[in-house]
Amino acid sequence: MEQSTNSHFQFCPQCATPLDTIQRRGGTRLSCPACGFALRRYPVTGVGIVVLNGQKILLGRRARVSFGSGAWCIPCGYVEWGEDVRAAARREFLEETGLNVDIGAVYAVHSNFHNPNALTVGIWFRATVVGGNLQAGDDLDAVDFFPLDTLPEPLAFPTDRLVLDQLKQETLGPATDLFASGKLYKRAGFNP
Repeated sequence: MEQSTNSHFQFCPQCATPLDTIQRRGGTRLSCPACGFALRRYPVTGVGIVVLNGQKILLGRRARVSFGSGAWCIPCGYVEWGEDVRAAARREFLEETGLNVDIGAVYAVHSNFHNPNALTVGIWFRATVVGGNLQAGDDLDAVDFFPLDTLPEPLAFPTDRLVLDQLKQETLGPATDLFASGKLYKRAGFNP
């Protein structure tokens, strides 16, 4: 896959030589002609928490953020450097919702391409609330439980739609092979 050479880097961070654009493995990347350093971009890891109350899911409305302001999402955030993904999920959920949770199994993993300047890999965990008081915080200005069959719009992230559609199929209706048919991906705006 081609990596964008649009970068704020103009000089090698190791030896200060101006970087060149090179072709490598079917793509382009910035590389130092003097020391061989290659600038690689990798997706950041994000985590989300799926909390159900019967057939309702807890969602948050994004505020004061660069992407998706005013749109709804499964509470989520980034994994900090050196942080365990489950600890990050617990921390982010507490910051955004005021609730403490026990982290369960991984529910879904998806690549996020909605923001080409900040690609992420999202890991959604199932969780159970064990304490706290429901209150929006951090990147959210509202939190509430919504029935899976009447979710608020718009949703901030196409991959949340994938997770929510999967939950709906498992919770509300007969299981069908929507992933294999590509219907979930197409509904979320992807073309596999």
